[in-house]
Amino acid sequence: MFAIVEIAGQQFKVAKDQKVFVHRLDAKTGDKVSFDQVYMLADGDKISVGAPAVANAAVEAKVVRHLKDDKVIVFKKKRRKGYRVKNSHRQSLTEIVIESVGVGKAKKAAPKAKAEAPKAEAPKVVKKVAPKAAADFSSKTVAELKELAKAAGIAGISSMKKADLIAALEAKK
Repeated sequence: MFAIVEIAGQQFKVAKDQKVFVHRLDAKTGDKVSFDQVYMLADGDKISVGAPAVANAAVEAKVVRHLKDDKVIVFKKKRRKGYRVKNSHRQSLTEIVIESVGVGKAKKAAPKAKAEAPKAEAPKVVKKVAPKAAADFSSKTVAELKELAKAAGIAGISSMKKADLIAALEAKK
């Protein structure tokens, strides 16, 4: 009997009493782990293929030890350019022993709690009514604002920007 199961993001073909090196698992040495993403089960001529996983199937394993893989050298070079980079990598692994492969008992689904969200009232929109004078000033050009400021007797209008002109005109009213 064997199974194709997903362990730590990779798919493995496993059988009972097989040692497998997988990416590092968050389990202590001696812990038992169970994998429920079984994509295929084969027992002699009887084959079960899941869509995507076989229902109620599980693979149980025991963590033997944690270790690091052999060093892999990563060397990059561009010829005639003087570019050379040497890096290395050691993958953290976990050695597991498969203890059982098969279809287990049906897992009871936890009862879904029907938590009704309180209906939120629509937020009240308060419209701010801007004074007409401010709206009138913002729709005018800088040249028109300078003429209005000159007529109102405001000094230093030649160096003022549009926002400064609007502020000065509103203060004058």
